[in-house]
Amino acid sequence: MKIKAMKLESAIRILAGTLILTGLALGTWVNPHWVWLSAFVGANLLQSSFTGFCPAAILLGKLGVGSKANGKCCEP
Repeated sequence: MKIKAMKLESAIRILAGTLILTGLALGTWVNPHWVWLSAFVGANLLQSSFTGFCPAAILLGKLGVGSKANGKCCEP
């Protein structure tokens, strides 16, 4: 059985979802200021949908996830 490499888009969604839920959990149980982490991730997702520039794609590309490391998110 051959294991497929994770696509960059999937890794970005996993990272964003994890950071949003982590920020909400920390904001609920530790300090309310942690919700700013969720706001930052949401704003970054919004701007990347308009500009195509995604810092998470650069970071994950340098870590070897996916084949694109040019910071362009979800492009063919």
